[in-house]
Amino acid sequence: MRVIHEMKLTGRLASGADEWSCPTCGRRIALRRPPNPELTVLDPGDETAVHVGLIPNDAAREAAEKYGLGPIQEIPRPPRPLDPPTPDAQDRAWLAEIGIDWDGDAAA
Repeated sequence: MRVIHEMKLTGRLASGADEWSCPTCGRRIALRRPPNPELTVLDPGDETAVHVGLIPNDAAREAAEKYGLGPIQEIPRPPRPLDPPTPDAQDRAWLAEIGIDWDGDAAA
């Protein structure tokens, strides 16, 4: 089960983007609204948690009417790339037993 953190609107940056922050893990983002939406991660915080941004009901209602959206939106962002795994000697021996040469193209 994923942990859900609530992000809060904390201010407006000089660029005009809204700054949102998570009081639980310290995640901070800059979010520029339509017509030219953009999301910039300022501090990743806990990247395993699901973050949702909540705004007061009146503001949410206005945004929904203006942009045809609900008060909570999923904002896609590319995943952080994972480092490729590096097997140890025991793993390499097992890979060789099953015909995989980790360091080269030929099977063992």
